[in-house]
Amino acid sequence: MSETNKAGTNQAWESPVKKRLREGEPVIAVTITTANVDVAAHAAGMGFDFLWIETEHSPITLETLRNMVLATRGMKALPFARVPVNELWMAKRVLDAGVCGVIFPFTSTPELAAQAAAACRYPPAGRRGSGANLARFTWPGGSDGYADSADNNVVVIVIIEEARAVKNVDAIAATPGIDVMFIGTSDLSFSLGLRGNQDHPRLQEALNKVVAAGQKHGKVVGRPAANAEQVQKFLAQGFRFFQAPTDLGFMDAGAREYLGPLGRTAAPAKPKTIY
Repeated sequence: MSETNKAGTNQAWESPVKKRLREGEPVIAVTITTANVDVAAHAAGMGFDFLWIETEHSPITLETLRNMVLATRGMKALPFARVPVNELWMAKRVLDAGVCGVIFPFTSTPELAAQAAAACRYPPAGRRGSGANLARFTWPGGSDGYADSADNNVVVIVIIEEARAVKNVDAIAATPGIDVMFIGTSDLSFSLGLRGNQDHPRLQEALNKVVAAGQKHGKVVGRPAANAEQVQKFLAQGFRFFQAPTDLGFMDAGAREYLGPLGRTAAPAKPKTIY
């Protein structure tokens, strides 16, 4: 258990993700889409910095998220959650479940960025409600002084994934309380009318604009990275926060690596019914 000062405020623990970012180091997450606690617990010990627990694009429920927080307590990778919407009530629920970072989708205005920052901190700095008994129980820094420790260590990530977000990116980057601007490259490509094309010059121009805004205002910029080579490439471009493939993506890649030399390939899925 960490030590407290005379006021009872926990000052000993610092989020290792936040520490690495503060020191200019990269952080990498594995994406959890399978609603299975064993998968999350196993992934938490693999060497990643945090778990990107996907509640926007997966069937993972709040109850499963809480069980994942319990199952990964004390392990290297901290639990983060991408919420389905940028709303105060949604952030409150995952924070009270014990996550150490919240990822807000479709944050396309400075007002939404400010809303995300406020949702993750207690008054007077923010608007988070006081009811985090479950989170206190699993917080890595201990329960003493939880409110101050959480305010100082929760990582707030906003996703830039619309054309209007790129237009507003300077104001979004200037928003206090935002730690990371993460670029959802696929959704942004569609928003730019590029139908998912990841190599189009217009998408690269948008990415460059986001990186420049992050550097100007001292915000970390992130993006997906499919493999180690991409991590190295994107590091050179100014990115330091990376979303690695999903749990199922890694299983697929491992199976292909194993079976490929044996001449075996994945069979296309065939729907089956009881009829």
